[in-house]
Amino acid sequence: MGIAVSDVLGALRGRLVVSCQPVVGGAMDAPAFVVGMALAALAGGAAGVRIEGLANVRAVRAATGRPIIGLVKRAATGTDVFITPLPSDVADLRAAGADIVAFDATARPRPAPVAALVAAARAAGAVAMADLAREDDAAAAVAAGADILGTTLSGYTGGAMPEGPDLALVAALTRWGRPVFAEGRYRTPSQAAAAMAAGASAVVVGSAITRVEHITEWFADAVHGATGVSPGAPPVLGIDLGGTKTLLALVEGGVSGAALRLATRAADGPEAWLDAIAEAAAPWRGAYASAAIAATGLIAEGRWWSLNPAVLPIPPGFPLVEALGGRLGVPVFALNDAQAAAWGEYRFGAGQGSDMVFITISTGIGAGIVLGGRLLTGHRGLAGHLGQWRAGESIEAPWLEHLASGAALARDAAAAGHGGDVAGLFAEASAGAPMADRLIGRAARRLAAALASLQALLDPDCIIIGGGVGLAPGFLARLRRGVEGLPDRLRPDLRPAALGAQAGLLGVADFGEIERNKVGATR
Repeated sequence: MGIAVSDVLGALRGRLVVSCQPVVGGAMDAPAFVVGMALAALAGGAAGVRIEGLANVRAVRAATGRPIIGLVKRAATGTDVFITPLPSDVADLRAAGADIVAFDATARPRPAPVAALVAAARAAGAVAMADLAREDDAAAAVAAGADILGTTLSGYTGGAMPEGPDLALVAALTRWGRPVFAEGRYRTPSQAAAAMAAGASAVVVGSAITRVEHITEWFADAVHGATGVSPGAPPVLGIDLGGTKTLLALVEGGVSGAALRLATRAADGPEAWLDAIAEAAAPWRGAYASAAIAATGLIAEGRWWSLNPAVLPIPPGFPLVEALGGRLGVPVFALNDAQAAAWGEYRFGAGQGSDMVFITISTGIGAGIVLGGRLLTGHRGLAGHLGQWRAGESIEAPWLEHLASGAALARDAAAAGHGGDVAGLFAEASAGAPMADRLIGRAARRLAAALASLQALLDPDCIIIGGGVGLAPGFLARLRRGVEGLPDRLRPDLRPAALGAQAGLLGVADFGEIERNKVGATR
């Protein structure tokens, strides 16, 4: 029944060993999953596997005849040694099918001497692998007759945890005349290759291959570092306060739950609007740790101004963040609604990865600009307010919002005897009504001219069109016809928004979380 040391070491020399140890209590902590990990690792080119626990060793041995490094982990009073601490553990592992038995061989108070563990391995016919933390540990292990020296415990017996593997220990242990198995924090192929260059006989890799939880955490942390969004952050209460309606939803990771819709009555004023928001959000209290509000108008340093009182009348400098935070009892972030929607489309919608401008054509006209991955807001919050574009020869000329917004269409339709219903106006145009077609066509031409100028000014990859008017039947086609006569290099790429009414909610929640994390990182 005994196995020759030379046979095992020959099979593993110059090869990869994969440690198939799931997170204790995790979703994959069961023998069937461990067997699956082991067989997948062997199919991928591993020469052997490292398995913890008698049941797991038995299950893997039944599935493969390839070399198994076995160990058990057992906490004991009065010692920090917990990897195969007792001679009886060595015998049990060999009986379960382990070819190599790994044990803690560090110079710490221990329940059994290293020599006793090596003797137990010899008696059972197993290869003895000494898991070490530093070169000082090697003397007792070699004197006891350990067959393999492992760097497994480097960084795990006190002091600061190193970021990467201990290549210096690999090189140092090669001087003791035993095969060295490099193990501990090997996360990349280049690190494994460096261990072989340092003199290792084999490299043991665990978490980077078999622990889904750890691998996911590394990637989540990397994404967090790039975007500022905390992995696992609690939901944000997202709010989009527009000229005619307000939406509320819990937003988490770029996904919103079911949204509540409230009517925004312009005559009520901001105090009443915020009261209604707080009342509607009351059932969610405790489910979110922060709130983010996108609102029409100009927002800077938490205060709110109306740029077009005909859309929403707002007292100049209204303390939006303070007033809403007092009602909700959580930190609040605020952003112009078009800027928020632009960020939403950039992060999750039609403009992902692009330099882009988002234009919302609804009751009013707003815009947001994302260039080089950065949302432009301006130090006064004014960046992107296309509705304030002066469409004439002087500063007194009407602004674009006055000429081509939903409110402008409603006004012009009423003056022409078509009522003030913009949806009805589009329905009439679709049915061929000449007056409706003329009014909508004029608004589209005015907007197309502004979009052509915007393209020349910023040269974005695309201009994304959203809003109730912008996405009304046939309107985007009219805008495209309005710019089709331009040379290719000057013609904007006009795209429909992908997120609809969710853009502002998703955008302000995501951007607000990023900004809060930036502030937290500086404290």
